[in-house]
Amino acid sequence: MSLKYALLGFLNHSSMTGYDLKQHFDRSVRHFWSANLSQMYPTLSQMEKDGLLTMEVENQEKHPPRKVYRITGAGRRELKQWLAEPIGLPSLRIPFLVKVFFGGCLEKEEIIALLKDHLSRHRALMDRYLQIRKEIMEHPESKGMEKEFFFGNLTLGVGIKIEQAWIDWLEESVANIEEMNESGVRGGVLTDQRG
Repeated sequence: MSLKYALLGFLNHSSMTGYDLKQHFDRSVRHFWSANLSQMYPTLSQMEKDGLLTMEVENQEKHPPRKVYRITGAGRRELKQWLAEPIGLPSLRIPFLVKVFFGGCLEKEEIIALLKDHLSRHRALMDRYLQIRKEIMEHPESKGMEKEFFFGNLTLGVGIKIEQAWIDWLEESVANIEEMNESGVRGGVLTDQRG
Protein backbone atom coordinates (compact mmCIF):
# COMPACT_ATOMS: atom_id res chain seq x y z
CA MET A 1 0.00 0.00 0.00
CA SER A 2 1.20 3.47 -0.82
CA LEU A 3 1.38 6.01 2.01
CA LYS A 4 -0.63 8.41 -0.14
CA TYR A 5 -3.83 6.40 0.31
CA ALA A 6 -3.63 6.57 4.08
CA LEU A 7 -2.99 10.33 3.83
CA LEU A 8 -5.93 10.71 1.46
CA GLY A 9 -8.10 8.75 3.89
CA PHE A 10 -7.30 11.09 6.76
CA LEU A 11 -7.65 14.20 4.60
CA ASN A 12 -11.01 12.90 3.41
CA HIS A 13 -12.21 13.34 7.01
CA SER A 14 -10.87 16.88 7.40
CA SER A 15 -8.13 19.29 6.37
CA MET A 16 -4.93 18.89 8.40
CA THR A 17 -1.34 19.98 8.76
CA GLY A 18 1.49 17.46 8.43
CA TYR A 19 1.75 17.42 12.22
CA ASP A 20 -2.00 16.71 12.52
CA LEU A 21 -1.67 13.84 10.04
CA LYS A 22 1.17 12.32 12.07
CA GLN A 23 -0.92 12.57 15.25
CA HIS A 24 -3.85 10.84 13.55
CA PHE A 25 -1.53 8.08 12.29
CA ASP A 26 -0.10 7.51 15.75
CA ARG A 27 -3.54 7.35 17.40
CA SER A 28 -5.11 4.98 14.90
CA VAL A 29 -3.49 3.05 12.03
CA ARG A 30 0.05 3.00 13.48
CA HIS A 31 -0.54 -0.52 14.79
CA PHE A 32 -0.79 -1.89 11.25
CA TRP A 33 0.72 0.84 9.05
CA SER A 34 3.42 3.19 10.29
CA ALA A 35 4.84 6.39 8.81
CA ASN A 36 7.07 9.20 9.98
CA LEU A 37 7.11 12.88 9.11
CA SER A 38 10.19 12.50 6.89
CA GLN A 39 8.11 10.18 4.67
CA MET A 40 4.93 12.22 4.86
CA TYR A 41 6.14 15.61 3.67
CA PRO A 42 7.68 14.43 0.36
CA THR A 43 4.56 12.32 -0.27
CA LEU A 44 2.28 15.29 0.45
CA SER A 45 4.35 17.45 -1.89
CA GLN A 46 4.04 14.89 -4.69
CA MET A 47 0.32 14.49 -4.05
CA GLU A 48 -0.08 18.27 -4.41
CA LYS A 49 1.77 18.15 -7.75
CA ASP A 50 -0.50 15.29 -8.84
CA GLY A 51 -3.61 17.35 -8.01
CA LEU A 52 -4.79 15.03 -5.23
CA LEU A 53 -4.65 17.75 -2.59
CA THR A 54 -4.07 21.45 -2.15
CA MET A 55 -1.84 23.17 0.38
CA GLU A 56 -2.53 26.57 1.87
CA VAL A 57 -0.27 28.50 4.21
CA GLU A 58 -2.22 29.90 7.16
CA ASN A 59 -0.61 32.71 9.12
CA GLN A 60 -0.95 32.60 12.90
CA GLU A 61 -0.60 35.52 15.25
CA LYS A 62 1.73 34.04 17.87
CA HIS A 63 3.05 31.00 16.01
CA PRO A 64 4.85 30.32 12.73
CA PRO A 65 2.68 29.90 9.64
CA ARG A 66 1.25 26.44 9.14
CA LYS A 67 0.66 24.44 5.97
CA VAL A 68 -2.86 23.02 5.78
CA TYR A 69 -3.59 20.22 3.32
CA ARG A 70 -7.03 19.65 1.79
CA ILE A 71 -8.14 16.75 -0.39
CA THR A 72 -9.36 17.60 -3.90
CA GLY A 73 -12.13 15.98 -5.93
CA ALA A 74 -9.44 14.05 -7.83
CA GLY A 75 -8.02 12.90 -4.50
CA ARG A 76 -11.43 11.65 -3.35
CA ARG A 77 -11.94 9.77 -6.61
CA GLU A 78 -8.52 8.12 -6.38
CA LEU A 79 -9.12 7.16 -2.74
CA LYS A 80 -12.52 5.62 -3.54
CA GLN A 81 -11.10 3.72 -6.51
CA TRP A 82 -8.26 2.33 -4.38
CA LEU A 83 -10.63 1.40 -1.52
CA ALA A 84 -12.90 -0.55 -3.90
CA GLU A 85 -10.07 -2.60 -5.46
CA PRO A 86 -9.53 -6.13 -4.08
CA ILE A 87 -6.19 -6.73 -2.41
CA GLY A 88 -4.25 -9.97 -2.06
CA LEU A 89 -2.99 -11.51 1.14
CA PRO A 90 0.19 -9.94 2.52
CA SER A 91 3.42 -11.90 2.54
CA LEU A 92 4.53 -12.43 6.12
CA ARG A 93 8.06 -11.81 7.36
CA ILE A 94 8.23 -12.52 11.09
CA PRO A 95 11.86 -12.77 12.30
CA PHE A 96 10.70 -14.16 15.65
CA LEU A 97 9.25 -17.24 13.96
CA VAL A 98 12.58 -17.88 12.21
CA LYS A 99 14.16 -17.94 15.68
CA VAL A 100 11.50 -20.39 16.89
CA PHE A 101 12.00 -22.56 13.80
CA PHE A 102 15.68 -22.97 14.72
CA GLY A 103 14.97 -23.07 18.46
CA GLY A 104 16.36 -26.60 18.70
CA CYS A 105 19.84 -25.02 18.61
CA LEU A 106 19.18 -23.39 21.99
CA GLU A 107 18.99 -24.90 25.43
CA LYS A 108 15.46 -25.51 26.65
CA GLU A 109 15.68 -22.65 29.18
CA GLU A 110 16.93 -20.24 26.50
CA ILE A 111 14.07 -20.87 24.07
CA ILE A 112 11.53 -20.71 26.92
CA ALA A 113 12.99 -17.35 27.99
CA LEU A 114 12.72 -16.11 24.40
CA LEU A 115 9.08 -17.23 24.17
CA LYS A 116 8.19 -15.72 27.55
CA ASP A 117 9.77 -12.41 26.56
CA HIS A 118 7.69 -12.37 23.38
CA LEU A 119 4.61 -13.36 25.38
CA SER A 120 5.05 -10.37 27.70
CA ARG A 121 5.31 -8.05 24.68
CA HIS A 122 2.11 -9.41 23.16
CA ARG A 123 0.30 -9.14 26.50
CA ALA A 124 1.39 -5.49 26.74
CA LEU A 125 0.15 -4.80 23.22
CA MET A 126 -3.14 -6.55 24.01
CA ASP A 127 -3.52 -4.32 27.08
CA ARG A 128 -2.91 -1.28 24.87
CA TYR A 129 -5.54 -2.40 22.34
CA LEU A 130 -8.07 -3.02 25.11
CA GLN A 131 -7.36 0.45 26.50
CA ILE A 132 -7.94 1.96 23.05
CA ARG A 133 -11.24 0.06 22.79
CA LYS A 134 -12.26 1.39 26.22
CA GLU A 135 -11.43 4.94 25.12
CA ILE A 136 -13.43 4.49 21.91
CA MET A 137 -16.45 3.19 23.82
CA GLU A 138 -16.27 6.13 26.26
CA HIS A 139 -15.69 8.72 23.52
CA PRO A 140 -18.71 10.89 22.79
CA GLU A 141 -19.08 10.33 19.06
CA SER A 142 -18.71 13.46 17.00
CA LYS A 143 -21.73 14.25 14.90
CA GLY A 144 -21.26 12.73 11.47
CA MET A 145 -18.33 10.51 12.56
CA GLU A 146 -20.29 7.39 13.60
CA LYS A 147 -19.19 5.42 10.51
CA GLU A 148 -15.54 6.32 11.09
CA PHE A 149 -15.76 5.06 14.69
CA PHE A 150 -17.47 1.88 13.52
CA PHE A 151 -14.83 0.99 10.92
CA GLY A 152 -11.96 2.02 13.17
CA ASN A 153 -13.35 -0.37 15.78
CA LEU A 154 -13.41 -3.16 13.18
CA THR A 155 -9.67 -2.78 12.57
CA LEU A 156 -9.05 -2.68 16.31
CA GLY A 157 -11.02 -5.94 16.62
CA VAL A 158 -8.69 -7.78 14.25
CA GLY A 159 -5.70 -6.50 16.24
CA ILE A 160 -7.21 -7.87 19.46
CA LYS A 161 -7.90 -11.26 17.83
CA ILE A 162 -4.36 -11.46 16.43
CA GLU A 163 -2.85 -10.63 19.82
CA GLN A 164 -5.07 -13.22 21.53
CA ALA A 165 -3.92 -15.83 19.00
CA TRP A 166 -0.27 -14.95 19.68
CA ILE A 167 -0.81 -15.13 23.44
CA ASP A 168 -2.58 -18.50 23.20
CA TRP A 169 0.10 -19.95 20.90
CA LEU A 170 2.99 -18.67 23.02
CA GLU A 171 1.47 -19.99 26.27
CA GLU A 172 0.86 -23.38 24.64
CA SER A 173 4.36 -23.45 23.16
CA VAL A 174 5.99 -22.68 26.52
CA ALA A 175 3.94 -25.47 28.17
CA ASN A 176 4.88 -27.94 25.42
CA ILE A 177 8.59 -27.11 25.59
CA GLU A 178 8.57 -27.40 29.38
CA GLU A 179 7.24 -30.97 28.98
CA MET A 180 9.60 -31.82 26.10
CA ASN A 181 12.33 -34.39 26.61
CA GLU A 182 15.84 -34.20 25.13
CA SER A 183 14.65 -35.89 21.89
CA GLY A 184 12.18 -33.09 21.21
CA VAL A 185 9.10 -35.13 21.98
CA ARG A 186 6.47 -34.74 24.65
CA GLY A 187 4.84 -37.77 26.23
CA GLY A 188 6.40 -40.07 23.63
CA VAL A 189 4.85 -38.25 20.64
CA LEU A 190 5.68 -35.14 18.66
CA THR A 191 3.81 -32.06 19.82
CA ASP A 192 0.65 -31.31 17.82
CA GLN A 193 0.33 -27.52 17.36
CA ARG A 194 -2.75 -27.68 15.12
CA GLY A 195 -5.05 -26.64 17.96
